[in-house]
Amino acid sequence: MAELSELVQKVVRSSSWWERHGVDISILAGSFLLLPAGFLCLRSAQAIPFLAGVLTLGVVHHTLTVKGSHLASHNALTESKSWGKVWAVFFIELCSAFTVEQATYNHVKIHHGYTNVIGLGDSSTWKIPFLNRYVYMFIAPLAVPILTPLVALDLLRNVEWKAALRTLCCMFLGLYCHYWLLLHVSGFQSPWSALLCMLLTRSLLAHPYIHVNIFQHIGLPMFAADRKPKRIHLMSLGVLNLPRNALLDWSFGHSLISCHVEHHLFPSLSDNMCLKIKPVVSQYLKQKKLPYNEDTYTSRLRLFLRRYEELMVHAPPITELVGIQ
Repeated sequence: MAELSELVQKVVRSSSWWERHGVDISILAGSFLLLPAGFLCLRSAQAIPFLAGVLTLGVVHHTLTVKGSHLASHNALTESKSWGKVWAVFFIELCSAFTVEQATYNHVKIHHGYTNVIGLGDSSTWKIPFLNRYVYMFIAPLAVPILTPLVALDLLRNVEWKAALRTLCCMFLGLYCHYWLLLHVSGFQSPWSALLCMLLTRSLLAHPYIHVNIFQHIGLPMFAADRKPKRIHLMSLGVLNLPRNALLDWSFGHSLISCHVEHHLFPSLSDNMCLKIKPVVSQYLKQKKLPYNEDTYTSRLRLFLRRYEELMVHAPPITELVGIQ
């Protein structure tokens, strides 16, 4: 791991601020600037401009809440810890209606710290065993915008009251601003139509969001906490990259799509930097005869539909690697 880290650090040190942070900040800023166009398109009584507004707001929402929140949780948007905390509150609480403390703990500390370790970072939080395969894969994702703030409210029991109050204020402000803009800028006539539009735009890319989160870990080797291998083996075995996709690269970020292996090995790097180090990481792992897992979205979808009970209902088998622990 030290050898690979040195190779990656050479790439990072030779990269400009624009490559390290600027590209991803520009994507987030550009998305934010598209919001007025999206809300104004929804004023139209014609189908095409209206649908363009829904599509614009849906993509912008997921860019801010998935890409923005993910980068902010890893402090990958800036080299300043103070500004990192500001961006985390903005993207995770205001935009995503979640809690910074619990998002950081569950994702950064647990998922990244114990990737594919049974009972810790094994992605079991994404499993809902009582749902059948078709409901889970194609209908349940529509409930993500409703479930997210509800889960956040439940998790607030585990944070200090000051942080909980801040989270509640940010969540309310973010949701109410969205609702208010639909009524007063987009011209919706009833509260229910505005709420329905909120649900539609906030769930536009919920299906790939759920799918990506399960495709890239579940079904790969899982380990017992007392028998987990070294970090480089853990990440190369337990993480999978999907192919590049223009829509998902923009709205979710490279680190969640085509550079997930690189992201798990070097989680503090931005999406653009994960893409830049991808050739270095893939070449190194292949030279060392370590796995570099890659598969297509459709292939993983067929796998999960075919083996849903085994992957999403039953407990996974524990993998033991003799000689490299």
